Amino acid sequence: MTELFVVSSQAEGGELAADRIAATMTSVGARFVLGVATGSTPQSIWRALAARCRSLDLSTVPAFALDEYWDIPEGHPESYQAVVEREITSPLGLNPQLVRVPGDDGKDSAAPSRYEQAIRAAGGITLQVLGIGRNGHIAFNEPGTSLASRCRIARLTQQTRRDNSRFFAAAEDVPSYCITQGIGTILEAERLVLAAYGLDKAHALAAALEGPVTSTVPASALQLHPGVTVIADAAAASQLKHAGNYLAAGAL
Repeated sequence: MTELFVVSSQAEGGELAADRIAATMTSVGARFVLGVATGSTPQSIWRALAARCRSLDLSTVPAFALDEYWDIPEGHPESYQAVVEREITSPLGLNPQLVRVPGDDGKDSAAPSRYEQAIRAAGGITLQVLGIGRNGHIAFNEPGTSLASRCRIARLTQQTRRDNSRFFAAAEDVPSYCITQGIGTILEAERLVLAAYGLDKAHALAAALEGPVTSTVPASALQLHPGVTVIADAAAASQLKHAGNYLAAGAL
């Protein structure tokens, strides 16, 4: 059953998500494995979680990123390996040796299967943080992606490249290819926490939660997962028709 929390700000949403991460980590103990996400939406989550680091030791927690650009120069500051180190690993006090990004052990055709094997070897992801794209993508699973897809190399849509151009000096600098966890991979996480903010995410969120389960809206696969928490502001939740029917649609 999906939980929905409508919050007044991204900062409040970050605190809620950090509470959920901390509570899950406490409940499962040493087997906790964190799935991390990059982009603007999760930043408030990592800030809120970093503020808890005095009382919450994350130094032994394995972490796996959702995706990475494939055709990006090594050492580029907007590679997700660099972003994860800058915005997540260092602020949270994670051990860099326990933090993985797809393709970080070599960009060859076997990289996706090695990443899947690494997740399995860690015991699977306990809690995966997600954002949602305006076209309904999760990770870099674009519309048309099989709902059973696994980690793979894929091509980015022009809309996703345009959306991500704000992180680059010029639109043509945005990579065209990625390596990403598949939808099937994501659904194997024990718990999913999805955050969405702003009116431009409203249609995608409504389609994901209340539309048909279809590869046209990759995030609609979340309806198949038994443990999803959605955190959205009023604008992002504005097109939901059944917001009052979700489990725990109020305070955590």
